[in-house]
Amino acid sequence: MYLKISSFILAIICFCIVSRPAAADPSTSDPQYKQYTDYFEKVYQTFEDNYYLAPDRKIYDHFIKKFNANIYAQLKGEGKSDDYVRWRSAWYLVDALKSKDDRFTQFYPPKPAVKFQHEALGEKIDLGIEGKKNDIGYLVTRMEPRSDAYDKGLRENDLILQIDGMGVRVMSQDVIDGKLTPLVNTHVKLSYLSDETKERKTIDVVSREYFKQTVFLHPVPVDGVFCLEVPKFDRMTGEDMEHFLRLIESQNAKGLVLDLRGNPGGPPLAAMEISGFFLKGGDEFAYFQKRNAPKADLTVPEFDPSEQFAGPIIILVDADTGSAAELFTGIMQFRGRAVVLGVNTAGQILLKSMFPMGDGSSIALVTARTHYPDGSVFGFDGITPNKIINDAPKDGLINLAAALIAMKTRQ
Repeated sequence: MYLKISSFILAIICFCIVSRPAAADPSTSDPQYKQYTDYFEKVYQTFEDNYYLAPDRKIYDHFIKKFNANIYAQLKGEGKSDDYVRWRSAWYLVDALKSKDDRFTQFYPPKPAVKFQHEALGEKIDLGIEGKKNDIGYLVTRMEPRSDAYDKGLRENDLILQIDGMGVRVMSQDVIDGKLTPLVNTHVKLSYLSDETKERKTIDVVSREYFKQTVFLHPVPVDGVFCLEVPKFDRMTGEDMEHFLRLIESQNAKGLVLDLRGNPGGPPLAAMEISGFFLKGGDEFAYFQKRNAPKADLTVPEFDPSEQFAGPIIILVDADTGSAAELFTGIMQFRGRAVVLGVNTAGQILLKSMFPMGDGSSIALVTARTHYPDGSVFGFDGITPNKIINDAPKDGLINLAAALIAMKTRQ
């Protein structure tokens, strides 16, 4: 009896499976289908023209079959829009086409694409003001030196009393922070008490694009040794580096710690530019090589000797040190100009570019591998420090590096 019932149920299940209608073929059922495939073909062609490795057409053909068989049906079944279907599917295609070692190449829909471009370039859109509310107003604790507010006179330790005519004492910290990070090109009226002159001033500032400060002086308890933190590289890092090197040279600096931990990188030209403060001008810095193209050389810029720092250097890195920060570290290590402490870096020393797809979306592609001057390739496993140091506290590793430099200068 049990076997008969089981057989009967099994027969019903099999009947249901066989009788279930097949998912509609989007190539015949959706008038938007050609727009999808034209878009996917454009994605593939972008890889074909620009990716550092030749893409495999078989992978593309397999993706199209998968799109027709289930990707389209799943996304449409979830009620997704045509734009979403196109963008999400393109994300799958990009992920399939890129090499397994490539952790950078990515598809970005319109909003993330804009955000990525600003972050990649080191641009920031806000008023450039950070601070903390107190009983009187909003105490400015940090100013971005390239922001409009800085240009118009606002400085650290100034006290903002009103924002657009409203007293900040009635606002919460979150509300104040929101008003100080408005949409781009927004005008904001600030009334503040100047810490320097003790005068009340009013300025009209604009939220605009600017390059963030990327070099900061970190205190070190070792005489003659200085630490510069560089949390990111951008087009103005060279200018920031020059400013602080002049400052520490005026204080008879004997050694320098460069803290690049957590630095995700930035434009490779920024790494090349700051190398001129530490390496011999005119020497080959590194080179990139695109597929089926001659190498593109980068050369250490020639600076006046008075602009260069000649003392011992230790560079601090971690697993989040990437891209141009790794490139600079690797070349400084290769040239014997710096000792590197920390753990292996991110392994993203590659030439990368953004390619717009015409609808607001973009593809970030690795376009070339990076080579040392001797021709060897920067590996995907990152830069290996001269001394591996795990789980060191931030200040602890800085102080250790400073002490090592001090010992070296006494020898």
